Amino acid sequence: MSDTAKPSVLFVCVHNAGRSQMAAAFLAHRAGDRVLVNSAGSLPADQVNPAAVAAMAEVGIDITAAAPKLLTAEAVQASDYVITMGCGDACPVFPGRTYLDWQLDDPAGKGVDAVRPIRDEIRRRVDALLAEIGSR
Repeated sequence: MSDTAKPSVLFVCVHNAGRSQMAAAFLAHRAGDRVLVNSAGSLPADQVNPAAVAAMAEVGIDITAAAPKLLTAEAVQASDYVITMGCGDACPVFPGRTYLDWQLDDPAGKGVDAVRPIRDEIRRRVDALLAEIGSR
């Protein structure tokens, strides 16, 4: 990452419908235009998990327009930070990137009551990530 370029973060989970969408929304909300934020999935779903949409709306973040995207090698290569959340070996590895694996429960098939704690843990980790990015 150069001193003049914005850092870029890619959040990856299998379906790009819950965890990675919430993480990307939190980081985009907290960082504004200081960080480039993307998310993708190794097997993207047809839509974002409605319980994740509802849980994020409770904290004032609207992800209704978000759509799952397919993970590509180009997206990984273009990112400074790659945060995986259960995508296993599907995520290609390139030198010079910072890779973090966040072990988080999958919100798939769960109601909003079960998604809230996942959302809150993601928010905590995003805040820590933003602090790390800001210290570089």
